[in-house]
Amino acid sequence: MSDKTCENRKAPTREFEQKLSKMSPFEIKGTLISLAELDARCSTSTFLNAGRGNPNWILSYPRKAFFLLGQFAMQEADRKAYDADWGIVASPSQSGVAERFRAFIAEHKDDVAAKVLNHFYTHVTTDLKADPDEFVFELVDGIIGDHYPTPPRILKYTEIITREYLRWAMGGGDDTTDYDIFATEGSTAGMCYMFNTLKANHLIKPGDKMALLTPCFTPYLEIPELSEFGLDIVTVSANAVEKDGYHDWQFPDEEIDKLRDRSVKAVCITNPSNPPSVCLAPDVLDRIVDVVKKDNPDLMIITDDVYGTFVENFKSLMYVLPYNTICLYSYSKYFGATGWRVAAMALRPDNVFDKLLSELPEEEKVELDKRYSSLTLTPRTLKFIDRLVADSRLVALNHTAGLSTPQQIQMALFSAFAYLHRSDIQPRLIKMIRHRLDNLWSTTGFTLLPDPNRAGYYSEIDMMVWAKKFYGEDFAKYLKDNYLPLDFVIRLADETAIVLLNGDGFDGPEWSVRASLANLDDDAYLKIGKAIRKILDEYHERYLESQKG
Repeated sequence: MSDKTCENRKAPTREFEQKLSKMSPFEIKGTLISLAELDARCSTSTFLNAGRGNPNWILSYPRKAFFLLGQFAMQEADRKAYDADWGIVASPSQSGVAERFRAFIAEHKDDVAAKVLNHFYTHVTTDLKADPDEFVFELVDGIIGDHYPTPPRILKYTEIITREYLRWAMGGGDDTTDYDIFATEGSTAGMCYMFNTLKANHLIKPGDKMALLTPCFTPYLEIPELSEFGLDIVTVSANAVEKDGYHDWQFPDEEIDKLRDRSVKAVCITNPSNPPSVCLAPDVLDRIVDVVKKDNPDLMIITDDVYGTFVENFKSLMYVLPYNTICLYSYSKYFGATGWRVAAMALRPDNVFDKLLSELPEEEKVELDKRYSSLTLTPRTLKFIDRLVADSRLVALNHTAGLSTPQQIQMALFSAFAYLHRSDIQPRLIKMIRHRLDNLWSTTGFTLLPDPNRAGYYSEIDMMVWAKKFYGEDFAKYLKDNYLPLDFVIRLADETAIVLLNGDGFDGPEWSVRASLANLDDDAYLKIGKAIRKILDEYHERYLESQKG
């Protein structure tokens, strides 16, 4: 970086901030990164990006198992060659594959990957009663990726394994319901499929009311307002500050009671929330149950529970209100696997979505008969979750639908490994992010109250709360009157080379900021906490100067 470039740096203007504030926080992030990188090059500051939710850890053992499994799969393919010189070989065969797999594992018995595969194989064939040859062939054929996913929704044993993991991860306890699973290219794909199928099947229509529990993942705010959906958004807010001046990020009764209105057709929930990163408290879950049971029995609940595994004894709405709820779960965070694009949608076989399909007016049923007639002779019996699969490929390409089979095999390995070692892995990951959270808050001088519902994957800090607590109401008014809320994260990037996201972009409090506790090493959060306090104190110094006149 030339001295001239650094000398010519100019602080962002208010006009620039006004234009930027109209964008999504994920788009604003690019500008903040540029400002922070420039500051790092022109100063002694270290560039720290805590705006990203991508974790800086991975679970390596199920990945090692995946790659060793790949070696076995290719060994199986090499058993019959069409042209050995050029590696043109036959698709593997199922006969005797389990015995050969066991021999292969024995040959590599000292390799941690072989130990993981052996535990995996034993659990699935013994505890889950899988046919050994059929199961191993699914692994081999799947990891090679030489066939379309069959069934398109999810492979047979992958579904059984995923179902077991989700039952634990989502708080199913002893529930033995065999949920239907749809493996998707990340939960973001699941979100897109969900909105499209609801619309295609007339379960939501332009002008219908959809509720959003906020703050929430920004796309949930943006998708319903797209012209192709045109939904009327009902905001159910957790932004209220408690009587002692602290947020607990829970939903008061009067907010949850907005769902009692039967014209509210659906509700989207991120649980634990993003960015406050707290799960719904038991009394809030009870209130939602009361709402559905007494006033809105046909409410369609879409819950995105990717952060649930960072809360001990987490309870998803898929097990609290199973009839009304479809759950989206991504493997991206817990496993450090955003690049794998693996996720699952889970829906109970008897559910409100299928019930509402059965109650559509006859003319709409006739229209949908035509839409799905290429798939079945009895399109009215096609379940909602299978319509999701078909619609994901515009129906006509249903036979090519589904998550790629190598991705599904990695998902199965992730699921089994995390389930079998649940008492070892979960406490370690929770402890790691909680330590980072404590580091962040320890250097701000702010108070982080204990909260059993906190996941801590992110932290949302409402700077206006701390402006009032440290410097009083007059200073808080000065901030509001003289600066845009986005100014805080811009100054943080421009003056300290640190990137946080603006919380109002998630429909959080205007002056809140979001820090990810997942993607930086522990000591970085000590620096971020100091920088947050530094910017707040600088505002206060300017306030004091303004009072002298």
